Amino acid sequence: QVQLVESGGGLVQPGGSLRLSCAASGSIFSINVMGWYRQAPGKQREFVAAAFRSGSTNYADSVKGRFTISRDNAKNTVSLQMNSLKPEDTAVYYCNAGVKVYRYSPELDRWGQGTQVTVSS
Repeated sequence: QVQLVESGGGLVQPGGSLRLSCAASGSIFSINVMGWYRQAPGKQREFVAAAFRSGSTNYADSVKGRFTISRDNAKNTVSLQMNSLKPEDTAVYYCNAGVKVYRYSPELDRWGQGTQVTVSS
């Protein structure tokens, strides 16, 4: 069993900052990619940012220059620093990871339970 647990959501004013964190635990051999997705009310879940084991990162155009993803491979954690937040960033944010439970197992797609981020004055 592999679990992802998020923390750090909340209410913030436009222009403010929040930091989300996610920790993976359980039977883990390796994690290739860890990332964040979000889902606003009435909309589909969308990609926000990803951090690969190699150190490379990827961002949605809507958050480039405002959000920064970072990862600790040794601790199986990923964080998302969100600056200059806008009302349109309001959503439930989900942590995602591609996990191998042993060396030759297939990569399993795992999700956290989600954390609410609300940007409002």
